[in-house]
Amino acid sequence: MEPSLPRPMGGFATRAVTGAVTVPEVHQHPSSAGIWLASTWGADRSADIGELLLDEREGYVYGRYDNPTATTLHGVVASLNGAPAAWSLASGTAAIHATLDVLRGHGRVLATSRIYGGTFALLDRLRRNAGWQVDHAPLSTADELGLALTEEHTVVHVETVANPSTHVTDLAAIASVCRERGVALVVDNTFASPYLCRPYELGATAVVESATKFLGGHGDVVAGVVVGDADLVERVRRHTYELGGSLGAFEAWLVLRGVQTLALRVRQASANALTVARALDGDHRAQPVRYPGLVHHEQYALATTMFGGRGYGALLSFDLPTRAGAEAFADACEVFVRASSLGGTHSLVLHPASTSHRQLDPAGLAAAGLGAGTVRLSVGIEDPDDLVADLDRGLAAADVAQGDVA
Repeated sequence: MEPSLPRPMGGFATRAVTGAVTVPEVHQHPSSAGIWLASTWGADRSADIGELLLDEREGYVYGRYDNPTATTLHGVVASLNGAPAAWSLASGTAAIHATLDVLRGHGRVLATSRIYGGTFALLDRLRRNAGWQVDHAPLSTADELGLALTEEHTVVHVETVANPSTHVTDLAAIASVCRERGVALVVDNTFASPYLCRPYELGATAVVESATKFLGGHGDVVAGVVVGDADLVERVRRHTYELGGSLGAFEAWLVLRGVQTLALRVRQASANALTVARALDGDHRAQPVRYPGLVHHEQYALATTMFGGRGYGALLSFDLPTRAGAEAFADACEVFVRASSLGGTHSLVLHPASTSHRQLDPAGLAAAGLGAGTVRLSVGIEDPDDLVADLDRGLAAADVAQGDVA
């Protein structure tokens, strides 16, 4: 039997409007989170709205400030990261922007030079247009950070796994230096996800992640999250809704749906990536192969410890002799989809120099750990034999394109 609802009163048009927003009280546990698409919320008294806007009482007033679907997402993301609080934003880039802006004060930002091209472009635009002071340096170890950090820096930004060099950052050591120097540490954990690594538990001030990738995991949503202590997340929340960067309810629900299979997907993608990396590592046509799960990777021991034996992620890269060979490889793939992003069910192939890192000149490419012939793979959950066969198809096409160079 359906829950009873009060019968709408008034004229035809009034009953149509009020009846359509009269919802039943449900005292059971649904198998899926609800999608609260309301843009605004009513209150019993006019004064209540002001109190809600000032956060003097719990509740909802406007979708840009929060909504119940997003609240559910914040709770589970905070829990998965071992952090007190979380907030969602319209993209991973928005999460990085808001978090760095809140933490930098009037000081300089020190960001890793092994950085995602989109983050480099964001910081460069903020430097040019908003007066931010930004420096870049290798920041994978405590020694590297110590060489680059000055008294003018107020926030450090690193990535757990660099894109696409797969360089792994020693987060515990970096966090220790930042604590000693009184500097905030922001970690972009997109390429690991909280299943493999939880930087907040290792000492990070804040963790940002593109929920478009592993958290959402199905290539159907653009979103970002930030986790940290309650005070920081509240500051990011206010910054976000004042600038209009909050996540919508439907997008929050899509991430919630994806999070439920995060462990399963990351485990399978990591296993597939290791199979693919070993196959490429044994092929002279693709060298060097960069994947933290290969024993000759320079951070293999660190990744094994930091990821707790749960896997080494889905991202890997390798070099071909020429740009033409790299492009031919990508164009020949039939299972790997030529597309940006990562962390979904589908395997993707990307030529960074012409796509994700197109903003960088040759020097910038070298600083990021890649070249004109670098190919990046984001491995999905398909049958591994099909993936390996597709790679052979791509390498054969690269041989033809490169001719005698190969």
